[in-house]
Amino acid sequence: MFRTVAELVEIAERENILLSEVMIRQEMEVKERAREDVLSDMEKNLIVMENAIEDSLKGVESVTGLTGGDAVRIQTYMKEKTPLSGPLMMDAVSKAMGTNEVNAAMGTICATPTAGSAGCVPGTLFAVKNQLKPSREQMIRYLFTAGAFGFVVANNAFISGAAGGCQAEVGSAGAMASAAIVEMAGGTPQQSAEAFAITLKNMLGLVCDPVAGLVEVPCVKRNAAGASLAIVSADMALAGVTSRIPCDEVIGAMYRIGKTMPSALRETGEGGLADTPTGRMLKEKIFGLSV
Repeated sequence: MFRTVAELVEIAERENILLSEVMIRQEMEVKERAREDVLSDMEKNLIVMENAIEDSLKGVESVTGLTGGDAVRIQTYMKEKTPLSGPLMMDAVSKAMGTNEVNAAMGTICATPTAGSAGCVPGTLFAVKNQLKPSREQMIRYLFTAGAFGFVVANNAFISGAAGGCQAEVGSAGAMASAAIVEMAGGTPQQSAEAFAITLKNMLGLVCDPVAGLVEVPCVKRNAAGASLAIVSADMALAGVTSRIPCDEVIGAMYRIGKTMPSALRETGEGGLADTPTGRMLKEKIFGLSV
């Protein structure tokens, strides 16, 4: 039904339906499944996300000890002090990081679009939920909206750090979350596209440089950045701010940047933060290797 964001928005506007509805109908058509089955499958993903966040807020730690406990620290900070960036923002940061802490601790998460970027979509969803008070169906639709934009990225660029750097992972995830926030907040399909573009533009060039080759440092905290940027971009779009560069062109730019990115900065753990003195020391400590 659609391959680009422009086509996605055009269908939603022409038929006067939500972006999430376009994605639901596409899933029904492509997979030849009933609406109830498509919605049920997505709710299963929602439950996985919900459980991961709940587990993270009980406190988890990775086997390496590189990550864990920060989601809880932020929640404690929010109870004891007034966050400078506001409670909603920090709640999203906590839950985004918490999801990735669960991933690093070998727990179950839902890749959105990847395991390394799995915190942005659920982190923002379960934070804005407290303010927007969505129904369960609206929460499920949130995931379909995010998925619609992820579908476009996956088919026109890439969503893996190995292929295009972290801009393709956390960049895409934060942008997907931003578009979904806008729809849940009552914005238009075009405003969702603007939010996506604004978020992804500000993630262009982000490298993938996991310390010791593990999806922990700096991945967990990058999800915090992706979630916070998603909320800011959504607010900007809802205020009427637009991206001067169309959404599909931003995705194209991300693709071209990723193609020119050195392999050392694409998930190999050979460059960037992984190649700092501390990064090399941590790798040697974890694996007992001479680096």
